Amino acid sequence: MTNRISALAVSVAIAGGLLVTSAPAHATMPAGRHAVVAKASITCNKTELRRQIAALKDKAAKLKQLGETEAARRALADANALQRKLDACIKAENDQSKPFPG
Repeated sequence: MTNRISALAVSVAIAGGLLVTSAPAHATMPAGRHAVVAKASITCNKTELRRQIAALKDKAAKLKQLGETEAARRALADANALQRKLDACIKAENDQSKPFPG
């Protein structure tokens, strides 16, 4: 029961964060003649993310060897989440440099 409540609370927090951050940037910009348009730069520390992913995978391998399969599974899930974040960051940087993606 507590796992369901925790999962529900995390889901609600993620959904709320998504709604807050998904508001279009141009909706709050002034529509005047001298409106300033700023290009957002997306930066991520790829080497740090890769280091964290490798550390989590090593930790998962050690835990699996010790027989802690559940903890190893969680460590691998964390590593996979960081990998998806890294992939999204790299994709965002690649798409940002193109004026008309597609």
